[in-house]
Amino acid sequence: MTLLKILTFILALSRAPLFLIISALALLSFSSADIDISVVIIEMSRLADTPLLVSLPLFIFAGILLSESKAPSRMLRFSQVFLGWLPGGLAVITLLVCAVFTAFTGASGVTIFALGGLLLPALLEDGYQERFSMGLITSSGSLGLLFPPSLPLILYGVIAETRIDHLFLAGILPGLLMLSLLMGYSMSKRPRRSVKKTYSAHERVQGLREIAWELPLPILLLGGIYGGIFVPSEAAAVTAFYVIVVEVFIYKDISLKQLPGIMSKSMVLFGGILVILAASMASTNYLIDQQVPSRLFDFIQTYIDSKYTFLLLLNIFLLIVGAMLDIFSALVLIVPLILPIARGFGVDPIHLGIIFLTNLQIGYCTPPVGLNLFLASYRFEKPIAELYRSTLPFLGILFVTLIVITYFPWLSSVLIQFLG
Repeated sequence: MTLLKILTFILALSRAPLFLIISALALLSFSSADIDISVVIIEMSRLADTPLLVSLPLFIFAGILLSESKAPSRMLRFSQVFLGWLPGGLAVITLLVCAVFTAFTGASGVTIFALGGLLLPALLEDGYQERFSMGLITSSGSLGLLFPPSLPLILYGVIAETRIDHLFLAGILPGLLMLSLLMGYSMSKRPRRSVKKTYSAHERVQGLREIAWELPLPILLLGGIYGGIFVPSEAAAVTAFYVIVVEVFIYKDISLKQLPGIMSKSMVLFGGILVILAASMASTNYLIDQQVPSRLFDFIQTYIDSKYTFLLLLNIFLLIVGAMLDIFSALVLIVPLILPIARGFGVDPIHLGIIFLTNLQIGYCTPPVGLNLFLASYRFEKPIAELYRSTLPFLGILFVTLIVITYFPWLSSVLIQFLG
């Protein structure tokens, strides 16, 4: 027992992978409570049999395949041709392209690295200020986390045991609200003397032809799920197969020789998520067995009796968590603990999921340790303090959106009532 405590302490100090520390804490907790540690193996077996978990590796694979192809360039070209006429058109295009790309890749870092090198020079050439441009791209990197088929949405559904299709619907209006407010601000910052490039009918047809095979992807995914053709796991399989056909055999951006490497890369990411999830669920079982959530709820109720005050404090807590942890670790560690308490205050699990992901999305850009800030600093070769200043106006808009999403739950539920 003492040896296990010492080993856990050494792991923490040596910056060991998070899943090792969580697993050690779970084993330590079970040993201290005289609980058979075989429950950890049982938990992992139960997790592996979860039908919704099948969709995660397939969506991860499809997202990485898209990021490794020339899809970002085609997406940007298509958007420029059809949306370049808008006031502040390139800034609007940046927001839309980043949101769509993050929705499919599930990682803001991938978006910043895949699109940052294309978008920053284009924005500067169009007359936008460098500080605004860097802030826009950094803030846009995590915008798609509320849109289907966002991997964090799926993971939240698995952990909270809520319907994935309802979560997909719940994130659409909050995500669109966020995009709309950011678009409005970006339009107000457009260069006053910029010359809008006009595109001929031939160029429009060419732009449409370039992306013709990738454009139906969101329709295939959402139409299949809400048309009753696929369940989410089947939609993930169809999406992955469709992306393989398009990127490998039609556009030929990915060779057959590259495919095993991309599969390996995506499965390593999924394996990391799965191990963290299994270790976390084992810890959660211990907490539930020891009635920690109910005790915590009783403690909170002695000081907080209002649902709205609870939501305010929850947002502050989650913003801190989002700035400190990556989104997958935050989900598996915090959701099992927060969910029973939120239910006690009458917060719907679907609404909680949207609040949760909105906070973590903002946390990516929140100083001093937001992940997007460091990734953008590395990508654009700029001091981190400069990125702090660049993102502040965008953070203000995102905080306003968070307040609306938190205190107007119908925004997350109205589409479910009509389509769910």
